[in-house]
Amino acid sequence: MRIAVVNNFFPPRPGGSSHLSASLAARYVAAGHEVLVLTAAYQDAPAEEERDGYRVVRLPAMPMPQLGLSIDFDMAFALARPANLRRVRRLLDGFQPDVIHQHGQFFDLTWLSGWYARRNKIPVLLSVHTRLESPDPKYTALFKALDRFLVKPILRSYRPRYVIMDELCGAYCEQRYLATPDEFEYIPVAVEPSRFEAPPTRDVRAEYGIGDQPLIVSLGHVIPLRHRLPLIEALPTILDKHPQTKVMIVGRIYYDAFVKRAAELGVTDAIVTTGVVPPADVPSFFAAADIVTHDLQGAGFGTASLEAMAAGRATIGTITETNFPAVELRNWENFVLARPNDGPDLAEVVIRLLDDPQEREWIAKAQRELVHANFTLDVVARRHLEAFARMTGAPLPQLDPPRPEERPA
Repeated sequence: MRIAVVNNFFPPRPGGSSHLSASLAARYVAAGHEVLVLTAAYQDAPAEEERDGYRVVRLPAMPMPQLGLSIDFDMAFALARPANLRRVRRLLDGFQPDVIHQHGQFFDLTWLSGWYARRNKIPVLLSVHTRLESPDPKYTALFKALDRFLVKPILRSYRPRYVIMDELCGAYCEQRYLATPDEFEYIPVAVEPSRFEAPPTRDVRAEYGIGDQPLIVSLGHVIPLRHRLPLIEALPTILDKHPQTKVMIVGRIYYDAFVKRAAELGVTDAIVTTGVVPPADVPSFFAAADIVTHDLQGAGFGTASLEAMAAGRATIGTITETNFPAVELRNWENFVLARPNDGPDLAEVVIRLLDDPQEREWIAKAQRELVHANFTLDVVARRHLEAFARMTGAPLPQLDPPRPEERPA
């Protein structure tokens, strides 16, 4: 197959969808397919390059102005350069794709390639990485209007199939874009467990004076959608049973409500904040943890949480057992669930894990195996290729079993 991958975000630009689209493109090539990547220009990255066996073309783009608002996005728009309409058509005409894989429903390169796909009757698979949502009512109204009057009409004009990574994404696409389950491909987000297999490069417990005290690590910038308040509300009860417990919050603090609440509850001394850490150091912080939990408000179960599971740490989520439609979650068998925004319930779950190190180790192993079976890049790439085959009528890809060294221990 000839697969065109389209994403305004692509390395060296940072970001989850950027690195995922590059990793998937490399795996498509490794499976014997031809790949062309169309993306937006970024800093001093070359306008065109070959990497990992595929061609990358970066189209001239205009950065989104930064207005000092809380919804400022680091984005660039190719449509700001009208000549890109001809460039996209010329590039795709020359490549003759069998299928187009788009990343991001509100990127203008998605819209341009969708227009091309409609005119040329090419099937499109669209990965929806981000839901346009906000806890701020005025931004919620703005995002709903953008989806209703801009994004939805464009998507309905060329009718892509949607990569649905979790049930929240599915509900969002049904409500905002009038998509139906018949248009969905259930493929979860991918992580790379191999980065957590090497010995840690930092002794986090020694650096922060934790010693052998119970440690709960919570990774990710503190923002209103990930404010950590349920964890703070749970701390007094946890400390009554396990008084030496520490909570380590890793990431920049943009929203400090948890700091004020901790002072009110008298648990400030149990909290360690690290600020931003380099991505290369994340495995060391997970290695130091007894328990990991970051997604506590029922808004999903992100990559960082899946990586904690891949690292072999008992990880708590506040989703449902049906969160990943293609993956079976079973509470206290291969997953650990707490109720969203519920400090007392979270405290009960944490105490159970701290009370029984053997059960904690067992559940961590089961979670790690769950990741290896369903969320690795190789598994996710195969599922994308299966979707492409169904969409184009091509033969299904050969699904080889994992090599012995790839199987979880």
